[in-house]
Amino acid sequence: MGRQRQSEAETPSVRLSDGRTARIVPSAYANGFEVDVDGTPQSHVDPADPTHLHFEYVARMGAVIDQLPDGPLTAVHLGAGGLTIPRYIDATRPGSRQQVIEIEQALVDLVRENLPLPRGASIRIRIGDAREGLSRLPAAMTGSVDLLVSDVYSGAQTPARLTTVEFYSAAASLLGPSGVLLVNVADGSGLAFARRQVATIREVLPEVIVLAEVQVLKGRRFGNLVIAASAAPLPVEWLPRLMAAGPHPAKVAQGGEIDAFIQGARPAVDGDATDSPKPSEILFER
Repeated sequence: MGRQRQSEAETPSVRLSDGRTARIVPSAYANGFEVDVDGTPQSHVDPADPTHLHFEYVARMGAVIDQLPDGPLTAVHLGAGGLTIPRYIDATRPGSRQQVIEIEQALVDLVRENLPLPRGASIRIRIGDAREGLSRLPAAMTGSVDLLVSDVYSGAQTPARLTTVEFYSAAASLLGPSGVLLVNVADGSGLAFARRQVATIREVLPEVIVLAEVQVLKGRRFGNLVIAASAAPLPVEWLPRLMAAGPHPAKVAQGGEIDAFIQGARPAVDGDATDSPKPSEILFER
């Protein structure tokens, strides 16, 4: 039986602090729902199966998370969206303790009311600016976080202040010795922004890989790249085969490929950073 689309009157929605409208709509492409902001899909959530990661870049994040050491994780998420990754970790790593920082209280309320978190999930949501929020986390978290996910957008762009050496240094200070930073970057032709982001992150954390669909990584179309970084070597032997499996052939750049990717790119610092580029009409891959 096909799913009926909700009418505008029935669609849960809320006006955000900057005047944009966030809505929760049934997905036209898969089971579950999408959180969109002014028509740009921000998250996909399948309440019946939190391990279902529909957006490709989110599935790549999940693939990296799956390779972290067994057991519960201590995780920090910058940007809430539909809380897709926190739900995934709660389902696949029972007992994990997670903190989420999100600036839009109205968005959090909309999601929690219409797409409730699982009972018993240890997911604390803090309202505030992502960068300022890092310094307000419990002191005991410094140097002990297993995973930090940065997926922050204002509209469809990442603010410049969340793309700099200073920002990533603050984020990296939370990580344990083998903790992993995951960053979602959206970019298009030429990948000037993404190259600079990789150079910036590697200035802070020496071990870096980039996961993306092949044509995106070649700078031939707009899309999402996932940057994974750590102070310790990343488990990468399994990644190329997994990423190539589809549905859209993808690639993992590592080692010398990263050196080539960032050649000539200058790390971004406070004062000279830029917002991420405006996306094409569809930001998230289907």
